[in-house]
Amino acid sequence: MSTSSARKTRTQVTSNPVSANPVASASGRALQQARDGAAAAVQTTRGRVIFVGTGPGDPDLLTLGAIAALGDAGAVILDSERQREILQHPSIKLADGAEVSILGLSEAGKPLPPSARAKTVLKHAGSGVRVVRLVSGDPFLDNAVSDEAAACVRGGIDFEVVPGVSSLTAVPEYAGVALNNAGGVHFVSATEGRFAKTAAAEWVGVATLVVSSRVGMMAEFVDVATSVGRSADELALITLHGGSTEQLSITTTLAEVADETAKIAADPTDLIHITLGAAVQNRESLSWYETKPLFGWRVLVPRTKDQAASLTARLRTYGAHSEEVPTISVEPPRSPLQMDKAVRGLVEGRYEWVAFTSVNAVRAVREKFEQYGLDARAFSGLKVAAVGETTAAALQAWGIEPDLVPTGEQSAAGLAAEWPPYDEVLDPINRVFLPRADIATETLSAALTELGWEVEDVTAYRTVRAAPPAAPVREAIKTGKFDAVVFTSSSTVRNLVGIAGKPHASTIIAAIGPATAKTCEEHGLRVDVVAPKPSALELADALAGFAANRRDALVAEGQPVTKPSQRKAGRRRTS
Repeated sequence: MSTSSARKTRTQVTSNPVSANPVASASGRALQQARDGAAAAVQTTRGRVIFVGTGPGDPDLLTLGAIAALGDAGAVILDSERQREILQHPSIKLADGAEVSILGLSEAGKPLPPSARAKTVLKHAGSGVRVVRLVSGDPFLDNAVSDEAAACVRGGIDFEVVPGVSSLTAVPEYAGVALNNAGGVHFVSATEGRFAKTAAAEWVGVATLVVSSRVGMMAEFVDVATSVGRSADELALITLHGGSTEQLSITTTLAEVADETAKIAADPTDLIHITLGAAVQNRESLSWYETKPLFGWRVLVPRTKDQAASLTARLRTYGAHSEEVPTISVEPPRSPLQMDKAVRGLVEGRYEWVAFTSVNAVRAVREKFEQYGLDARAFSGLKVAAVGETTAAALQAWGIEPDLVPTGEQSAAGLAAEWPPYDEVLDPINRVFLPRADIATETLSAALTELGWEVEDVTAYRTVRAAPPAAPVREAIKTGKFDAVVFTSSSTVRNLVGIAGKPHASTIIAAIGPATAKTCEEHGLRVDVVAPKPSALELADALAGFAANRRDALVAEGQPVTKPSQRKAGRRRTS
């Protein structure tokens, strides 16, 4: 049968009357309704809610499904302010214009009831966007979000669930509790309402009890647990902020749980986990998270969040909490003429090579391209060089695969060392486009000139000193509240000292390379750590190695393992 005949036959079949058959008639009406709905969908997009489990607090526990859902979201609703740290993970890229909001607390300062949460979710979904509702732990196991999901159904909004790692199992493991040796475990999630004594009767016959609740409910928990028969002298482990760099674990007894919790500066609505019984006994020997080399360290990173993403993510794997303080501000060149001419030359085939020496240079050229309506295809036929892996990653994100990235030292000198000399036979053009900062050194330009290349050195952006950080941050820097500072360039040293003052003598100073270390010393700072290679990840690894050696030395001397910020007043370093 020909295509036209088949099309004609299908048209004849669907046009035949079906009213004679009641079933067929109903089917026809349903089909027409679906068609009408499809036509309406062209006019209005239907909203959707995705409940995404985030695990207990460590962003690294997010699933690939969670990352994909966040990337497609038009609105993101958080349980609490603490979940903003999850969105800062380098693997998460929110869509442009995605709205982020927090459910918050009721007027009485308590978590919102399910009905109020559902109302907020439906309000966002009703506007036709994909709403991601971030949930601590696992949506249907740790939290009462089933009521929110049911409200979506009643409101005509489709929903789906992206399961997460349950805090009921993860938090004990982060605290060093081996649940496989627990002798039988019972899990209780009581983050809403009160503890019911009838349900608590099941607590008696198990060796280990794991409870997820709120700080303000601990006195009630102790009363209920003892009233149903748990021993007041039973070993208990309190864990706050489980899975985060602020995790705190306290070993005590059931009778003392409420009193020990009251000593902690915690909000009554904060989540808390109690592990009660046999599994707590071997906790000290299995503690792995709170013994990470940088656990609990407050590390100052003098860079913007975008620039510091890979560095802070690596520091976090060692247990550190990083705080970014921008020391420079990137601005366009005073006159755009030089960049305009260079971009036109690039499109017209004026250059053989383009050399990028920083992520900022990539961003500056990309923004100029977008002004002209150009994209990465304009680089077709050009050779592209990147000073290091971070700059190469920025190019790859733009759709450009660099032809040259130094395998040794990732610096201007390292790039120059691997740059091929100009060859009249192999190279039809001898020009190199070098977009860079106004304060960049002449190292690469001079080296390429010696290799026979004609370098067009163009100011792509200006770097100016950033505004001073907030007063509490400046005070923390000067008084030693930061445990370490990681310097990624000489300019970050000069600018941090200029806008915030010198770090306290007890603060550990880590430098990305010898040149940066020399600048630190010129400013009166004694350098404790120098990365073996000029890489942000190598810098984080070197700081962690230093901290591990320091910890082992304290243990060998029989001293408590303290953070640098906990040193006694008066114990100062000299440069």
